[in-house]
Order: sequence, then C-alpha cells, then structure tokens
Amino acid sequence: MMIPACPLADLPRGEAFRLEIDPPVTVFHTEDGELFAIDDTCTHQDASLADGWVEDCWVECPLHASKFNLKTGEVDAPPAKLPVRTHEVVVQDGMVYVRLSTTAPNLPHCVARKLAGTLT
Repeated sequence: MMIPACPLADLPRGEAFRLEIDPPVTVFHTEDGELFAIDDTCTHQDASLADGWVEDCWVECPLHASKFNLKTGEVDAPPAKLPVRTHEVVVQDGMVYVRLSTTAPNLPHCVARKLAGTLT
C-alpha cells in the first residue's frame, strides 16, 4: 500500500516528516538529498525517531542514543536490540509517497500492547 506523505518541497534536506499512522512511520530527507522511510518508534522504548539526530544515513534515538541505519533499519548498539522496519519511498509529480513494508514491526512491548488494545 502506498501512502501520501507530503510534497517534496515541504520536506527540506535535514528534516523529517512523521506519518501519523499505526504504527507511525517517518520519512527522512538527508543532507545528501536521499529519502528514507522507517518505523518511527525506537524498538527499545516509546520514543519518536523523528525527534532524533540524523547524521549520514543514521538516526540516533533521542532517549538512549541507539542509532538506526536509515537504509537497512539495523541498530548499532544497545539498549535497542532489534532493527526498525524500512519502507520504500517514491517521489511522483513532486509528492513523496511511502510504500509500507509487509513485514511485522519490531515495537517495544508498551507500544505493542497499546496498539493491540486499539485493534480489539
């Protein structure tokens, strides 16, 4: 499924755009002009990666400093142990779209319980 995120003109380099879906997804526009989309929630605790620091192709969680690779979703070091999902980014006619991954997200237990409660 492809979801519209925002116009590319509204997402300057070095910025992020959070899609308010369940679970949230964030599109990152790197200083190099690349676009990446990953699950927004750190796999260790309920923290928004859109609020993290981006350097090269990594985003650092604002709570405990684990870094996630924007290309692969892999995590560099504890306390996070699991990767985040990555999603395909498509730019069409100046609009940024995210094609959501079909794999299950790696959400922290507190978020997974909250999400499961909203689905029942």
